[in-house]
Amino acid sequence: MSHASRASRPSRTARRLTPAALVALVAVTALAAPAAGAGMSADGARSHARTQLTITVSGSGHAGADGVFRLRCAPPGGSHPAARAACERLDELASRGAAPFAPVARDALCTMQFGGPATARITGTWRGRGVDAAFDRSDGCEIARWNTLRPVLPEVG
Repeated sequence: MSHASRASRPSRTARRLTPAALVALVAVTALAAPAAGAGMSADGARSHARTQLTITVSGSGHAGADGVFRLRCAPPGGSHPAARAACERLDELASRGAAPFAPVARDALCTMQFGGPATARITGTWRGRGVDAAFDRSDGCEIARWNTLRPVLPEVG
């Protein structure tokens, strides 16, 4: 059989689809499409509508930095003292594909330095995903992890 005649024949898969199977395929595709775009705004940017975090900080050494703060994005708000900047930072990290709430890898080599007694816990939802992360400044990796999330987490002294 020549190449031209093979190209004009439907594939085996296409020939096997019955009208009912084709309708089912179209229905599944239509149902999946909104889920794929969930959380996307009209311009394609990821929406923060499902970002609501509770941030509990202690031992920071700065007046007003310790306590329990709520952060909501889109629009930025809550009791967080720098809500807009915190939401922008989370946006920036997401655009780089970062996982800002992931723990330090078990096999990470970290400098043995102490960054102070500050601790934080962040719980809630970020971009529709559950968050429950603990932070401290017990070594170089944990200090860097904390600093990556400034101003979501406060400057410490």
